[in-house]
Amino acid sequence: MTASLTLRPTLYEELVPGGGHTSFVLKRGQLLRITDLEGGANVSLLLLNAFEKSERLNLPDTLKCQHTAKLTAGHCLYSDMGRVLAAITADTCGWHDSFGGVLNAEEVREKYGAGRYQELRNGFFRNGTDNLLVEMGKWNLNLQDLLMTLNLFSKVTVDEGGAFRFEPGNSRAGDYVELYAPMDTLVVLTALQHPQDPNPVYSPKPVQLTWHKVDSDGISVLCRTSRPENGRGFHNTERLYI
Repeated sequence: MTASLTLRPTLYEELVPGGGHTSFVLKRGQLLRITDLEGGANVSLLLLNAFEKSERLNLPDTLKCQHTAKLTAGHCLYSDMGRVLAAITADTCGWHDSFGGVLNAEEVREKYGAGRYQELRNGFFRNGTDNLLVEMGKWNLNLQDLLMTLNLFSKVTVDEGGAFRFEPGNSRAGDYVELYAPMDTLVVLTALQHPQDPNPVYSPKPVQLTWHKVDSDGISVLCRTSRPENGRGFHNTERLYI
């Protein structure tokens, strides 16, 4: 399911190379499209209230209130205050992982080898923890604020024994997901392989970010009406702007 609306105008575009990271405020009423350019990308994402950063993405509440472990179009990404930090209004991929988190430097060395800057220069092996902390530091956030991350474009299922299973090939070149912001939302992200990706070679994929301004919040109707809980979540969010 997607919300099919013409996006005008395009405000800005940015390429995030494989291994790269960035952060910004997605303003209320803006829409962000994240595109997997080559296929097999993974984007680890943090969301926070841009003006009260103690309010941040709560994945357990996000999943529980929508009765799903499979996030896709029609779903909302909830804060720990019951507000909607972002709504997934379009998604050609169909599944985004809420379980996997990110790797730290030691785990990257164990999985991929040394990959030091001294030998590889700008091609050195990055890790999700440090990449996110670099961006978070720009907003006066630190390790204690690094909590829950959503892994876009990655699919992780659970087998009958309760073990997680990474599903390769979930995202193809050109797949995208769109996030609509009903509030001013701080977005922090990095483009690195999923922790459970079985590929033994360090080869993170690039993604394209595109900002749009939509004429009305009609684009959020799919998310607003997909669950009764989502209607209440939007109500809680809109009270901030009365």
